[in-house]
Amino acid sequence: MNAKERMLAALQGQVPDRLPVTTHHVMAYFLDTYVGGISTQAFFDHFGMDAILWTVPHKPGPSADEYPDPDQGEVGFLGSRRVASADWRVVEEEVPDTAYHTVRYRFLTPGGELSMVLQSDAYTTWVAEHLIKDNRDIDLIGQYATAPYCDVAAVNGQAADFGNRGLVRGHICTFDVFGQPGTWQDAACLVGIQKLILATYDDPEWVHTLLRILQCRKVTYVRSLAGAAYDLLELGGGDASSTVISPRIFDEYVAPYDSELIALAHQAGQRIAYHTCGGMMPLLERIADMNPDAMETFTPPDMGGDVDLAEAKRRIGERVCMIGGFDQFHFFTGCSPEETRAEVRCCFRAAGGGGGYILSPSDHFFDAQPELVAAYADEARRCVY
Repeated sequence: MNAKERMLAALQGQVPDRLPVTTHHVMAYFLDTYVGGISTQAFFDHFGMDAILWTVPHKPGPSADEYPDPDQGEVGFLGSRRVASADWRVVEEEVPDTAYHTVRYRFLTPGGELSMVLQSDAYTTWVAEHLIKDNRDIDLIGQYATAPYCDVAAVNGQAADFGNRGLVRGHICTFDVFGQPGTWQDAACLVGIQKLILATYDDPEWVHTLLRILQCRKVTYVRSLAGAAYDLLELGGGDASSTVISPRIFDEYVAPYDSELIALAHQAGQRIAYHTCGGMMPLLERIADMNPDAMETFTPPDMGGDVDLAEAKRRIGERVCMIGGFDQFHFFTGCSPEETRAEVRCCFRAAGGGGGYILSPSDHFFDAQPELVAAYADEARRCVY
């Protein structure tokens, strides 16, 4: 099998020729620091992994009032071209800071202005000031925010060039500037997860109103995916893991919104991977009940998750493809190649039986010893069905 056939077989619950082996996002920090700044695709070739092409091109919808945002700066990692209108513009302003690169984003609308601040270091970017500071701020989003469409032609052109090298992946649209594919997770980026959790007790209707506003943008995007040559699209995010929220919050505020998006994605001919970095065990069946095609990342306890990979396979392995489970914190640094190889075999024994499993680190990594990454990929290629 080629890499594309191998991973598609796993996504369809079938048994491939060998264990598919890949990684989540390949981070620029790792490429620049450890392997001489090679490209992402050169990374997959160098280590002999089954490749993934991540692409998320957006375009304006049919409204003549919307257009690609001319004021947007460089589109960063997994970023997309924003859609602007006369009623929804984003202005970027660098803020002096001695420790981190800091940018304020001002969202300009006829009804008022919103703002958020992001900070970055060599590794990643985070929210330093959340967008939603007052409950009434969501009215501006609901009334004025634009919704992107998938640029199907751009996806298909890249997929044709990529061929059988591996999977073409993307994600459901996030909120402009900073967000997550899942509806609840997007809200957490805008409000702050602690404040959002408290609001489910103090003002549940407000939370539902916000979720409906954010979901509406995603519905528009998902319906535009018909004909796009994606193999898999990501939904979800870590703020819906069981190490962050309770099963009750998941049932009331996560599943109703994201299950609708999954159903619409299927109607558009797309597959969905539900991404939950963190705890999963109390939620396994709940996530599977939303009917995604795959689930990730199956983070083990030593990385702050709670997943028993064999138990997860027993409970939901016949219902969805499982992606992840490998502990990159402890087996990509500070150990021997033999220990890395043994961990690969542990994952294969726990979740590989009967197919339907793709070996991957539990989310992305920044620091890793290249010889251990090589051992990881080589041992996985030896795991033959």
